[in-house]
Amino acid sequence: MEYIDFHVHAFADKIAARTIAALAETAWTKPATDGTLAGTEQAMRDWGVDGFALLSIATKPSQHLVCNNWAASAKSDHIFPFGSIHPDGEDVMQELERIKSLGLYGIKLHPDYQHFFVDEERMIPIYRRCGELGLPIIFHAGLDPISPHEIHCTPDMAACILEKCPETTMIMAHLGGNALWNEVELDLAGNFPNLYLDTALVGSFVETEQLGRIIEKQGADKVLFASDCPWDTPDKTIAKIRSLGLPAEQEQMIFAGNARRLLGL
Repeated sequence: MEYIDFHVHAFADKIAARTIAALAETAWTKPATDGTLAGTEQAMRDWGVDGFALLSIATKPSQHLVCNNWAASAKSDHIFPFGSIHPDGEDVMQELERIKSLGLYGIKLHPDYQHFFVDEERMIPIYRRCGELGLPIIFHAGLDPISPHEIHCTPDMAACILEKCPETTMIMAHLGGNALWNEVELDLAGNFPNLYLDTALVGSFVETEQLGRIIEKQGADKVLFASDCPWDTPDKTIAKIRSLGLPAEQEQMIFAGNARRLLGL
């Protein structure tokens, strides 16, 4: 079986140690890697993962140029980097064009760290431009430890932008909404042809029965194997998905086939 982890974080060597330490303190979670790209690659090999989507986040408008240059430098036959833009940057639309020209595979947005709600009207032109450029968007969805009392991407908000931007492929991380899986199951899964769900944090936090129901409703062809490494590990996620007893064809879609299709591999 081939495995492509669609949700992995690593950082440039000069900032990896302090970044991973700060994030670990916020999340109260021990990281599974040292946060460097080389350390992450080795860990992925040890876990039997064949390739991974590398996700970066520009937390300031001044960062997206450097962030995307580093992401592009990490691209290889098994590392598939996504770029990022900060919504408050004056050059957002130009940076989207540059992300496309750099050969990055999409963009990652984290509304909690970037201080926006996903259904704000000012964001709609950005989402639509991503659709025009063929850049899928991965959103952090649901609860995040940095903003425990204010969720910036609920399933209702996700439904709003999916409907407004039907030509844009949107991937809602954490099975559509971290800690909001009842709402995902009832109102989001299976309702939008441009929606993918990734399984980041599923290994540790989603009950097996509910995971199975959400995958059945969403369709295995629109679910992406993902761990959120270093905050969870792919071996846990693989074991949780395999415990569902899905047909081999559906497992293959989730573990690698859907990723290959979205990445154009």
